[in-house]
Amino acid sequence: MATVTVQPKPLTEEDSQLLDEYFERAQKAFEVIKNYSQEDVDRLIRKVTWAVANKKTFEKIAVMGVEESGLGDPVGRIGKRMKMRGVLRDALRQKSVGVIEEIPEKGIKKYGKPVGIIGSLIPTTNPELTPVVTAIYAIKARDVVIYSPHPRSKGTSNEVVRLMREALESLGAPADILQCLPRVNKAITHELMARADLVMATGGQDMVRAAYSSGTPAYGVGKGNATMLIDETADVKEAAHNTMLSKTKDYGSGCSADGNLVIHESIFDDLVEQLQKEGGYLATDEERELIRVVVWDEEGHRLPDTVAVSPQKLAEKAGFTIPEDRKFIMVMSDGVGKGKVFADEKLTTLLTLHKYEGEFKNALKVAKGIYENGGIGHSCGIYSLNEEHINHLAEVAPVSRIMVRQPQSIGNAGSFTNGMPQTSSMGCGTWGGNATSENVSLKHYMNTTWVSTPIPEDKPSDQELFGEFYDPELEK
Repeated sequence: MATVTVQPKPLTEEDSQLLDEYFERAQKAFEVIKNYSQEDVDRLIRKVTWAVANKKTFEKIAVMGVEESGLGDPVGRIGKRMKMRGVLRDALRQKSVGVIEEIPEKGIKKYGKPVGIIGSLIPTTNPELTPVVTAIYAIKARDVVIYSPHPRSKGTSNEVVRLMREALESLGAPADILQCLPRVNKAITHELMARADLVMATGGQDMVRAAYSSGTPAYGVGKGNATMLIDETADVKEAAHNTMLSKTKDYGSGCSADGNLVIHESIFDDLVEQLQKEGGYLATDEERELIRVVVWDEEGHRLPDTVAVSPQKLAEKAGFTIPEDRKFIMVMSDGVGKGKVFADEKLTTLLTLHKYEGEFKNALKVAKGIYENGGIGHSCGIYSLNEEHINHLAEVAPVSRIMVRQPQSIGNAGSFTNGMPQTSSMGCGTWGGNATSENVSLKHYMNTTWVSTPIPEDKPSDQELFGEFYDPELEK
């Protein structure tokens, strides 16, 4: 069946005037911030981040976001203020003004330059985190931002931006460095993207595709479908505990939340038992079929009512009950590949268990089938002490990031216990239809000018260059 693209309604005169006003104010603010020093922007990002990330404030914001959208867990969401600290750490450790890098042996100096006005699309699952992450990197790069919040959580995003604007003003900087649209619709968002100098698109795939077709340079993110491969050498307790952490974080709302476990037959039963000790509920085949119809429609499209809900609420919607102490629901795989929805992205407290037999190559076959269903380019992980298995996975997996013995929902976007750049936006490379396979971070918010000075000649001989194929007779 062909995909029908629904064009947004034409921009109304009122909405056009709104954007005119916001872009005029953004340009005036840009004329100021583009001249700030490194010390100026570093001071600003500290103040702006603290205005939201302090515990007293963020606890209120997290609850507000969950209540407004109806998605996620307010207790788990409070932990996102740690991500803000990680992004701030990364930004403070980098240069963005003047010379940002030197390579003396190549005679190269790189100078950081702002990109201008950024149009930032905020997802409903991250209405409080994404604005702050974007603000940190944008201000550091001397950019200005106009946010387009998700309609389902626009109140939360506007409140976050209000707090950051107050922080800017308290230091004498223009509040309009950061602006959030008070009302949103598809027409406004499309026009915002068309007018901006750069688009940061974090959200649903329709909006990401719209960003790429807006005519403006854009960084978008691909669909997640995080999968963990667990071989016979894995520490069962470690794997089960980390799976629980990844699956339950904010009710599994993140694209990095574990969705599939591919487990070796020799440890399968032990791991399932350990997952139950960690709070997993093993659904029967009948319950699995009840879950199917409330999570996906007949064509396999994800239904919104069960996104980021507790396992009790998920079970209730499906027509059965589970104990109150259960933290997530597990179902046995009914296959992989196109049309096998339980191998797809869940975005909730639901996990699929796949068993593989024999050699590790069979685990890779299962993973390949999972990514044929969805999520190619995003991420996977592995619990293993076998370096050959880890290296083999890294060589063949069509993903941008692989987490080794750590929770994906914590590690993919960077953590304090790995070296991944901290972010709230993860590119999925050409596999996922994205312009980058990296974690979107400071360098993606900047233009860079390369300055080259002469160096001693670095010209290999033809013999060195062409090796065995060089024939001096052909040069006569």
